[in-house]
Amino acid sequence: MNRAVALFGAGIVTLSLFAGEAAAHPHVFVEAKSELVYNEAGELAGVQHAWRFDGPFSAFAVQGLDANGDGDLSHEELAELAQVNVESLDEYSNFTFLNRDGVDLQNPFSEAQDYWLDYSDGRLTLFFALPLAEPIDVSGVPVTVDVYDPEYFVAFEMNQDEPFALLNAPAECDLSVELAGSLDPMTQTQLAAIPSDQRTIPDEYRSATTVLANTALVTCP
Repeated sequence: MNRAVALFGAGIVTLSLFAGEAAAHPHVFVEAKSELVYNEAGELAGVQHAWRFDGPFSAFAVQGLDANGDGDLSHEELAELAQVNVESLDEYSNFTFLNRDGVDLQNPFSEAQDYWLDYSDGRLTLFFALPLAEPIDVSGVPVTVDVYDPEYFVAFEMNQDEPFALLNAPAECDLSVELAGSLDPMTQTQLAAIPSDQRTIPDEYRSATTVLANTALVTCP
């Protein structure tokens, strides 16, 4: 299996090689953009993500993947890396959480589809689609999508120009966005002290990390 599973924690020891002695939560930094996708019936049908990883991790992850030695990394050369990382996401709920009318939906998504990696300007970007197992009727009820890692192993920052977008949504739907807040200094210090070989954080910190959620709230009449 490709060592790139380190991206989401299964290869923490490997990941720490470039993070050095200061390795701590978070270990990976992601700039994200997400689209909420609607079907012809006006139902929410899924979410599409584009996640751009930080330079140090990207450089580490692509070592040895230039199979033809041409100095470029094609989508084909990155295909196995994309598959390994997308498959690892399921264990972490794809860092994507869905709430309809105040109720958190458990395991609402099917397996990721249409995934691929691009490498440009020294950074990897992972593109993938998360179809809902069953489309959701959103008429008259608020729906929220949160993008974040409750364990704070991966730090998500949304694209500043367009963090969330609606794709094929009914014209009357309204989108509002609340971007991640900041941890208080004491919690930040305590999380930073967690060893680099520990993927999860203690239970007492999980309520604190909810402030890190990037939230799209959609209301449709």
